[in-house]
Amino acid sequence: MNAIQRIAACSSLLLLGLTSTSSFAGGDPAAGQKKAQACIACHGQGGLSTSPTYPILAGQQEDYLVQALTDYQKGNRKNPIMAGMASPLKKQDIADLAAYFAKQTSPLAVKR
Repeated sequence: MNAIQRIAACSSLLLLGLTSTSSFAGGDPAAGQKKAQACIACHGQGGLSTSPTYPILAGQQEDYLVQALTDYQKGNRKNPIMAGMASPLKKQDIADLAAYFAKQTSPLAVKR
């Protein structure tokens, strides 16, 4: 699959995943899991990317993920693929995605 096909597939999945919304301000990991289907092509199942090209999202701090997606929307972070993926997201979508990925176990986590 070439880059254009991947972008088109991800965009289609993203639009399908945005059909449910919540009325509360906090993120809903279950809703985020459904919306995250669009992220799998690049970031892997559960945010566990197997490619060094795409960052691992699993286990990232929730507030960091919210800020990153918001920055892609506003153009403060420059990446044409992520800008396109983030642009249609509503605040609740971002909160849900961030909550979902933050709850995932990262292979980079340090056990204490």
